Amino acid sequence: MDFSQYRKAYRALRWTLTAVLCISLLFQFDRAVCAQEQELSAKAVLESIERGKDFLLQEQKENGSWSGPGNNYTPGVSCLAMMAIINCGMTTKDEPVQRGLKYLRSLRRPEPRGTYQTSLMIMALAAAKDGKRDLPLIQSLVERLEKSQVTTGPNAGGWSYGPGMAIGGGGVADRSNSQYAVLALRDAVHSGVPVSQKTWKLIKQYWQTQQSGDGGWGYQENGGSSRGSMTVAGIATMVIVNSMLGEELKINPDGTPVCCDEKEEDKSIERAIHWMTSHFTVGTNPGVNSWLLYYLYGLERAGRLSGTRFFGKHDWYREGAAFLTQRQSVRDGSWRGAGQLESHPVLGTSFVLLFLSKGLAPVLINKLEYRTERHVNLKPGAVPNWNHHQNDILNLTDALSGRPDWPKLLTWQTVNLDLAIQGGGVQILRQAPVLFISGLDNPGFGVKEVNILKQYVEQGGFIFAVDNCNGAGFDRGFRDLIQKMYPQGEAQLKRLTAEHPVFRCEYLLDAESVELYGVDVGCRTSIIYCPDDLACLWDKWMRFPSRDQSVNAKSMITRAVRIGTNVIAYATGREPPNKLDQEELASENGMQNQIERGFLQIAKIRHNGTWDAAPRALTNLLKALNQKAGMIASTKTPTLPASDPNLMQYPLLYMHGRSQFSLSKTEQSNLKQALENGAVLFADACCGSQPFDKSFRQLMQEMFPTKKFKRIPIDHPLFSEQTGYDVRRVRRRQMEVNDVNQPLKAETLVVEPLLEGIEIDGHLAVIYSKYDISCALEQQASVACAGYVPQDAANLALNIVRYALLQDIAYRKVMQPKEKAEYTGQ
Repeated sequence: MDFSQYRKAYRALRWTLTAVLCISLLFQFDRAVCAQEQELSAKAVLESIERGKDFLLQEQKENGSWSGPGNNYTPGVSCLAMMAIINCGMTTKDEPVQRGLKYLRSLRRPEPRGTYQTSLMIMALAAAKDGKRDLPLIQSLVERLEKSQVTTGPNAGGWSYGPGMAIGGGGVADRSNSQYAVLALRDAVHSGVPVSQKTWKLIKQYWQTQQSGDGGWGYQENGGSSRGSMTVAGIATMVIVNSMLGEELKINPDGTPVCCDEKEEDKSIERAIHWMTSHFTVGTNPGVNSWLLYYLYGLERAGRLSGTRFFGKHDWYREGAAFLTQRQSVRDGSWRGAGQLESHPVLGTSFVLLFLSKGLAPVLINKLEYRTERHVNLKPGAVPNWNHHQNDILNLTDALSGRPDWPKLLTWQTVNLDLAIQGGGVQILRQAPVLFISGLDNPGFGVKEVNILKQYVEQGGFIFAVDNCNGAGFDRGFRDLIQKMYPQGEAQLKRLTAEHPVFRCEYLLDAESVELYGVDVGCRTSIIYCPDDLACLWDKWMRFPSRDQSVNAKSMITRAVRIGTNVIAYATGREPPNKLDQEELASENGMQNQIERGFLQIAKIRHNGTWDAAPRALTNLLKALNQKAGMIASTKTPTLPASDPNLMQYPLLYMHGRSQFSLSKTEQSNLKQALENGAVLFADACCGSQPFDKSFRQLMQEMFPTKKFKRIPIDHPLFSEQTGYDVRRVRRRQMEVNDVNQPLKAETLVVEPLLEGIEIDGHLAVIYSKYDISCALEQQASVACAGYVPQDAANLALNIVRYALLQDIAYRKVMQPKEKAEYTGQ
């Protein structure tokens, strides 16, 4: 075959690919609609939340209040509605919140009346976070709550309705009033208002002694069988009270913290979760045929605070959100429950919005539950290896929530390794960006455990491991895990040095005294291990520690939290996706979508730099083409040196890197010929690497000295939805501060994408991004990675591939006269 025939055959292949792509684009919209009908998406939930919020805003009175089922309930219902709109994204800068606060501040005694309304007012003022303005008011309401607590008799530690807020003492109490008092006192503490330890100890006594034999809780002492609404109240209360009664950190004579003294595990929460697993439903309040929306709001708290994603096989948020979004009023966006009170739309809508908005909060960390040989033979009440410090991740997540540049509400959850292996797959682990593993003894992970943990890392996950109690067994076992994951030594556990960005992601840390080890996988360090027991110190953290805490103890806890903060900031960029978006990412990455042979194949170019910095980026892009664009693209990615003659077989070529590189004259000539024959080169600088960027620009100058390497204008078809997605505005992370002597500071901007290119005969032959796309495709971009966020990077890359093929329609018109001349000898 002579060159002109080869060239014609080459273009025939490209036009075939273009035809396939055009057909796929015709069906893309229909597939998207079908997918939306079948799957609950974050977008659908957010739209539902927005409509519900709009309803509440329309119902707000001129004086800032909301009407309830009766005049006596107006303060309480107004507080609940305020909490709902604030959790839906409104702040004190918004006029409805300002009016609501003005109304609440105008109330005079005896308002708010009773336990419910007093508690709700504390919660609403705390949620508004209007500086320190409301602290005196919150303080006075806390004093009223503490004085009205029952302090003697079998109900000591609980609360009743208390219409006049009578002084506490002996008396009746119920679980419903009691849980709202606990929620209010917790929010008060988080706002900076102290609550006495005696109050918390009485609360724990009340809930522990009145837990039913089956693990649940009823409404009152001897008040009938266990109920769903009261059991979820018990779960949330026990988590809160255990956190508030955290033990003070003790110091050994040698100055080290006392972390691993003998203690028994509190089984009350585990027993209650077991009851919920056996009785779970979202369509009714288990055990009683009323107060469904009240129960669901409590379910959200129980699941979120206890770190429970599944009750048995039930994903409580997904099932609850699907149930509620289907029952929203089409007419006005409200929700109405059953019964005299819940049927009121303001009350019902407030309960639902609190479930949907707070339950959608990003899951920052998965704490890994795993079994060891010692775990199998564990004595009753003994602490399992994976959970020596029960409040470690709860407290670390709490410490990060609401920090500057972090989401205002973050959550955590426990994930079971056996469940993932037995059928849930790596998607179970991928439901959070960080997987936390800790222990005292050797975890003894086998082949199945090693394989799934390796898959988790390869699909963009991050492992953060901590040795508990200076356990030689765990240290040895974790190092052995890394060797099993990478037996050829392709990745190794190494001490991180001061140059690593983890030491300045949020705080400036001393790399000499902070001992961290890491494993580099792809674009970043994807595994970080600390042999010091940070988790012990997180477990002792309190938002407002007691005045008796020693300076040394406070310093050690602060240091541990700062180390944890830096590691999580490095792993997530402070931008973890919401719960359903993270689940969708996990599902997409976990799909078995390996197509050996397909119409489209893309070759990756090898060069003398870090040519494989993001080894799974191209595979993930090809999977996305198959899943989202309906193409038949081979997910096998051949890698070729630029000098390989087989380069001519591929319509699309791909390259990236993080370091300086160069191509020889022979390589440049071969690559240039491929591009002049119609191939397209798609390249990007991983994490905005300046050495790679400089080298790439030099390469283009050497290959095409007479052509301009220029920015592709924003009105170019490549960026329009006609090509696939409207990517004329995208989110891009960039460094604000990148001085080694200062903490890293990055911000995410909404900007026009910056792509540059070189044209040959009006045909884009080179498409280049100086900002990262490849690491984002691997979902491995850290806070120190300058580039597009994963979702926008994927959409941008899909458009680049589509346009590279679709431009052949226009290119063919240009080339046909030239081909005719070649074949006729003109």
